[in-house]
Amino acid sequence: MPTLATGDRLLRQTVRAGGGWTGGLAAVALLGAAAELLLPAALGRAVDAALAGGSGWWAVSACGLVVVLICVDTLTDLTSGFGAARATAGLRRRLLRHLFALDVRATRRHPVGDLVGRLVGQAADAGQAGNAVVLAIVAVLPPLGSVVALAIMEPVLGVTMLAGLGLLAVLMRAFVADASAATTGYQRVLGTIAGRLLESLTGARTIAAAGTTRREEDRVLAALPELDRHGRRAWELLARASARTSAVAPLLNLSVIAVGGYALTTGWLTPGQLVAAVRYAAMGAGLGGVLATLNHLVRSRAGAHRVAELLTQSVAPAGDRPLPPGGGALRLRGVCVHADDGTPILDGIDLDVPAGATVAVVGASGAGKSTLAAVAGRLHDPDGGEVRLDGVPLRNLDPAALRRAVGYAFDRPVLIGATVHDAIGLALPVDSAVPPADRGPATPAVLRAARMAAVADVIDRLPDGYRTALVDTPLSGGEIQRLGLARAFAAERLLILDDATSSLDTATEHRITEAVVGRAGERTRLVVTHRTAAAAAADLVAWLDGGRLRGLAPHRQLWADPDYRAVFQPAGGGS
Repeated sequence: MPTLATGDRLLRQTVRAGGGWTGGLAAVALLGAAAELLLPAALGRAVDAALAGGSGWWAVSACGLVVVLICVDTLTDLTSGFGAARATAGLRRRLLRHLFALDVRATRRHPVGDLVGRLVGQAADAGQAGNAVVLAIVAVLPPLGSVVALAIMEPVLGVTMLAGLGLLAVLMRAFVADASAATTGYQRVLGTIAGRLLESLTGARTIAAAGTTRREEDRVLAALPELDRHGRRAWELLARASARTSAVAPLLNLSVIAVGGYALTTGWLTPGQLVAAVRYAAMGAGLGGVLATLNHLVRSRAGAHRVAELLTQSVAPAGDRPLPPGGGALRLRGVCVHADDGTPILDGIDLDVPAGATVAVVGASGAGKSTLAAVAGRLHDPDGGEVRLDGVPLRNLDPAALRRAVGYAFDRPVLIGATVHDAIGLALPVDSAVPPADRGPATPAVLRAARMAAVADVIDRLPDGYRTALVDTPLSGGEIQRLGLARAFAAERLLILDDATSSLDTATEHRITEAVVGRAGERTRLVVTHRTAAAAAADLVAWLDGGRLRGLAPHRQLWADPDYRAVFQPAGGGS
């Protein structure tokens, strides 16, 4: 969890991220504050000049100041809009890069809907920080300037105004402290609801089939009363603060007018100065209008704290070493991975996978197979021990070199890209993945990967072949899995299949198994599977049991152990 100082530091960085636009806003706002302070004095001088039968230059000056204020309003909207857009874009880019740099375990601690809410909503709130800070600071200048102007005209007027402003400042300070907690709570609960909603939308078919729509609605909206409580609290605080300032402001205005009227009768003030004093009194009493700006600042601060909560999560340092020549020899030494509660998932794994060999990873559910696959290609680092590829620790490898060397395919792949071609070529170098024309033929690398994954015939039947948009492509679960396999075949040294053929029919799985394990020496394969045929086709089988490596031997040798045979029984496998 970030400290308050961390969130405030991010808020300051976001203010600076507005760049020249925030600086321009400050200049324009200061010009507006100066014009606003000069306008009452100009009006007062114009009144005195009119009563004395003098020239009308002061009236012309007052009109000029009004024109300046109109221009300031227009320029304020322009600079604040561009500054907030720039700061928000920079913050979103920074947060997105950080989320992608985190290991998979870190992002799983937050529902996807909550992450999207922070990226879209809270980042936008924090992006307004520059505007909120500048406008909040400038908003207090006219009231403070009015105190100085009144004190210059008549010290008693200045003292009267200062006393009232002190009371208003105390009221607004209490509002800021209370509203920050309410706004933070509101954003947190909103993220929870968004996360549950995304889960429900992802499983909409399952919910409909189970007839649990009403129950799911109740689950998603279970936090709605808490959201309502935080929202009502925020509005109540704003309404209460507005009511208090609205009550104090007229009394302050009347006090200045009364004192000014008395000063006029005694000759301390001229009629024009009284007009200016009344205007300055209204300006000073308008400090209550700062509440809206403070409310924006509170939202920006709360949003910055929510974003900082993610940015403070540490990212594993990236290495810079290239891979030496080699065929993909994988070595794990003393690898340990623990759950958040300290329960061991992998416990002291020592495993050697020779270059070009195929090793099947088997075990009962919860044995740690997918976690082993994750640390083998550095989707996340182990809590203890070390993983090496061709003698180089994965922690020290250049990320680009690592991703070129290691390819992953999963049981439920997510296809990324605008077209089928993009989805397959995602992991390929740019010159190998992008054809010369948007609707041109597929590149040789993509064609080769599609054939190896036994999905080329499916793509050829699509309306636009490899150029078919993914959103318009009706694919079965097995076909999606084959596209995920094709994407993984771009790997140069190590191919990791995490139950990546579970949705395939027997004939297709046999074709893909031959493509994966039938090319000895081409690349190293680590295959997480629960099927007997895949284990039998591998050179070695790594048998995990309770997070430990119970056996490492060919399938036929392990098959003599009844406990090993029991691993395949739930999946319906045989000998």
